[in-house]
Amino acid sequence: MQIDFHHATTYVAARLAGIPKKKADIVAHAAQYVDDATYGGTIYFHNRALYHRISSAHPMLDKRNFKALANHHVWIPFHFLPGNGGLEQRKNPEGKFIEKIVCAPDSPIARDMVRQAIVDQDRLYGLHRLGVAMHVYADTWAHQNFAGVLHNINEVEDAAETGTSGVFDSSLGDIIRGIADDVIPPLGHGRATVFPDMPFLSWRYENGEGKKIKRNNTDDFCVAANKLCMAMQRFIAGDPDTDVSGIPSADMNKIQDLFSNTTLEKGEERHQVWIKAIEEDPFSFGSEKISYDAKGKKSWKKEALDSSYDLHLYKYRKAFLKSNWKLFHDAVLAHRHYVVHDLLPGYGICAA
Repeated sequence: MQIDFHHATTYVAARLAGIPKKKADIVAHAAQYVDDATYGGTIYFHNRALYHRISSAHPMLDKRNFKALANHHVWIPFHFLPGNGGLEQRKNPEGKFIEKIVCAPDSPIARDMVRQAIVDQDRLYGLHRLGVAMHVYADTWAHQNFAGVLHNINEVEDAAETGTSGVFDSSLGDIIRGIADDVIPPLGHGRATVFPDMPFLSWRYENGEGKKIKRNNTDDFCVAANKLCMAMQRFIAGDPDTDVSGIPSADMNKIQDLFSNTTLEKGEERHQVWIKAIEEDPFSFGSEKISYDAKGKKSWKKEALDSSYDLHLYKYRKAFLKSNWKLFHDAVLAHRHYVVHDLLPGYGICAA
């Protein structure tokens, strides 16, 4: 999924769940920032204070993707959450170990991850942790049948659109996919390029194990949006097991229309369509303006460090400890520690 879903759709789901606007802004921003926090390392302050951050994403063509530990620390906990074949704890899917770490939509592992975000909501970074969890949860639909490691199960052959959008009908699409086969490693859905991220796309392919797979992204993304809303309704209730209603039908119709009719290949362009719709063709929560800045003067990093650039030394301010940028990175670290050290081992999965 791209910025149109991770920011705009997550925001809509949060508001429809009943989360107030300012808090929904934080949740949606954190959900998208998972894709944009590509740098880790230590922040040094002039008063000798230190803060260490980790990255939650790597660009696909990044040398770090060829390192197994980097894959386990980034792709597995944040983008390709292992699905254990959709089975509960102490059960194993048929086949080799790779079958346990292939991503599966709304798996018991994914639901346990969401549960923990709800249970830990009283932390100072509770909303940011929820946003991180919503990113990972949504990706279990978009990234299903792929794994966050280098493996031939991620090979993609004969990928083609089966719907009527026409976006990928040209020979240019075949050329791009041919280049992907030669350049992009079989990690995650890299070999499928952007196909899993397009909300309007129906498509099919054959994976590295010869399995023929058909996908209808619109249907998957609608289910994901509703499940995110339900998770956030439970967050508000403070009860991960309470019965909730999800997205009202009229609002879901708007969401489905935006997914299926916004046939633009670039996520940033689809994001602008969503922003306009939220303001001019309002959902049931009313007309609202939203925006997202990963970098620059309006970014969380600028707010926290008084600079959007990477510096050797930053001026320390007391506000840093409660800044959204710092709390996001706290949430990312808490999320990774829980997934890697607590959640996955409970399902018999050792991931760094």
